[in-house]
Amino acid sequence: MTLRKGAKDMGPTRVGVIGGGIRGRIFAETTHHHSGAELVAVCEPNRDRATALGDALGIQTFDSVDELLSSGAELDAVVVATPDFAHEQPAVAALDAGLDLLIEKPLATSEEEAQRIIAAAVRGGGRIVVGFENRWNPLFSAVHHRLRSDNHRMVSQRALLQDTIFVPTEMLSWAAKSSPAWFLMPHVLDMATWLSGARPVDVFARGVNHVLRDRGVDTWDRVSASFAMSDGSILDLDCGWVQPTGKTSVFEFRFEVETDADAYVIDVDATGARHATAARTGTLGALEHDNRGRPQGVAADMMRDFIDLVSGADLDLPGAEQGLLITRALEAVHRSLETGSVEPITS
Repeated sequence: MTLRKGAKDMGPTRVGVIGGGIRGRIFAETTHHHSGAELVAVCEPNRDRATALGDALGIQTFDSVDELLSSGAELDAVVVATPDFAHEQPAVAALDAGLDLLIEKPLATSEEEAQRIIAAAVRGGGRIVVGFENRWNPLFSAVHHRLRSDNHRMVSQRALLQDTIFVPTEMLSWAAKSSPAWFLMPHVLDMATWLSGARPVDVFARGVNHVLRDRGVDTWDRVSASFAMSDGSILDLDCGWVQPTGKTSVFEFRFEVETDADAYVIDVDATGARHATAARTGTLGALEHDNRGRPQGVAADMMRDFIDLVSGADLDLPGAEQGLLITRALEAVHRSLETGSVEPITS
C-alpha cells in the first residue's frame, strides 16, 4: 500500500470501506458520489454482496482489510462498518498503516479493545472519527444550539429507542453477539452527553432476556439504564429490539430534555409522512437517494464530513475520547445487568 497522508494536493481523498452491509453500502455510495473523493475498494467476505457492490460502483473488492492494505492501492482513509464486536482488527490494521479512520459506533465492545484501537492511532498518526450519526440530525442540532445559547441548568434527559424484532432476527445475523445496549444505546448516550456537556458517572440497569432466547438468539430483549451525570442531572435510557413487526416503523425514537426553565421533546421516527393501505398504516420517510442517485440522510452527511476532514477541513467531529467514554459506560451497563448493583463509570 502507498500512503498519501498529507498529500491532499495530489488529488481526491482516497477511501476504502471495510464492510459491505447496509451501512457500508451507504458509506461506499456516498464516497463514490463525492466530488472530492475516490472510492478505491470495499472489503466484504460475503462474495455475493461484494460482487454486487463492486459491479454497481466499478471498484475492486477484497475479502479482508489485510488484502486491501497489501494490495498496493493508494489510500488516505478507511471506514470500518463491520458488526459491533468486530471493530478492533480492521481498525488497528488501518491505523497502524497511518490512515484516518471513520468507525461505526460503538468504538469497541470493551475498554481493552478501545484502548488498543486508540494506541494504534497514536502509533500511526491517523485520526479517529466515531460514527455517532445523530449529531448530524438537524432536530438534535437545533436543540443543542438552543441549550448552548440559553445556558439553562439540566435537570433530566430521557430517551426511548427501540426496534422491531425484525432487526435481531432477520436484519442482523450477529445479534447474539450484541445487545440493545451495544447496538442502540450508543446513539442516545452520546446524544445525552453532547446536549448536556456532562459525563455519565454511574449507572443502574435492568433487562429482560427471554423473547429472543426462546427464538435461539441468546441476548437481551430490552435494557433500561439510569445514569447519574456529572452535572447533577439524571439520564434514563430505554432500548429494546423485540417490538412487533406490525408497527408503523422498524424503529421508534423519542428523546426528551428537561432544564430548570424549559423542556424539549424530539420524536425522531414521527418526522416522516404517514402512508396507509387497506392492510396497514406506516411511516413514509425521506428517499434514501436523491434524483441523481446520491445517498441522503444523517449517515451520508456524516461520511461527507469525514471526507472533508481528511481533505483538510477544520471540523469538530466525535473522536476517540468520546468513543472510549461511551464504551466504558456501556460496559458498566452490562456489569450492572449481571450484578444488579449501581456500577461506577471510569473516566
